[in-house]
Amino acid sequence: MSSLFRTALSSAAGLVLFAAPALAQPCASNFKVDGVPMVTGLSYRTWDLVPNRQPAAVLKDLAAAVSAEGFADMRIDKPTSAVVAIQESTGSGRPQTLRITARKNGNGTRVDAVFVVQAGQVAPEDYVRKAFCRVIGGARS
Repeated sequence: MSSLFRTALSSAAGLVLFAAPALAQPCASNFKVDGVPMVTGLSYRTWDLVPNRQPAAVLKDLAAAVSAEGFADMRIDKPTSAVVAIQESTGSGRPQTLRITARKNGNGTRVDAVFVVQAGQVAPEDYVRKAFCRVIGGARS
């Protein structure tokens, strides 16, 4: 095998290794923000699939993970298969809302998460993305 071919092959293998974590992180790669900071309300969103688990079990674990993230007034809304919570951390009296749904998808469950902050408020995108993925990760148990 020529050294040029070995170099190209090892470079390609390195790219695959670096790409693998990105492919394994659909929660983070599905993350997006809608709205104009400080002008309109912002909606932080993501979704992911939890394989081989039913929505009721996933919903219970999502609720525990949301509680661990420090949200208040958390409740499970069974008719809509959702965890709903409120957070008021600015002292303004204007709460931010979190809604996470768990719906049947093939042999598993699709989890959709939305965190909404009102106009004039922002949340650090990186923190919200990581918190979403921690919460969804908690439903994989």
